[in-house]
Amino acid sequence: MKARNRSLLIFLVAVVGIGWLIGATNLPGAWYAALQKPTFNPPNWVFAPTWTILYVMIAIAGWRTYLQEVNGLALQVWLGQMALNFLWSPIVFRLHNLAMGLSVIILLLGLILLFIGLQWRANRLAALLFIPYAGWVAFASLLNFALYRLN
Repeated sequence: MKARNRSLLIFLVAVVGIGWLIGATNLPGAWYAALQKPTFNPPNWVFAPTWTILYVMIAIAGWRTYLQEVNGLALQVWLGQMALNFLWSPIVFRLHNLAMGLSVIILLLGLILLFIGLQWRANRLAALLFIPYAGWVAFASLLNFALYRLN
């Protein structure tokens, strides 16, 4: 296997695998089920397939960024948004802290938008792969805010 393909596989396995692991170990549970929900709250079954597709796109964007410049600002922003992404579920579903979750997700959205801006000219495909992610996280931010306000 070529080094380029191997590095793509590593990004895919790491991002999707860690995402699934965090999802499986930080389930919404009874606490979340008991919360008052806004009318636009999607059914629970939507989240796993949506995040799986997004994690594949995030991994490819990260891999392309890694190939572009190993220690560049764009890769650092990519790593930062991954850390915030992986922090959100434990904060909300284990700590039951919607306010802190809202802070994290707003910072996450900011880093996603920064990544798109940094990559727009340097690596257009990486930037484009982040646009659906930005849309989903913007929606999730609104949902997080609504849950916070209702509860």
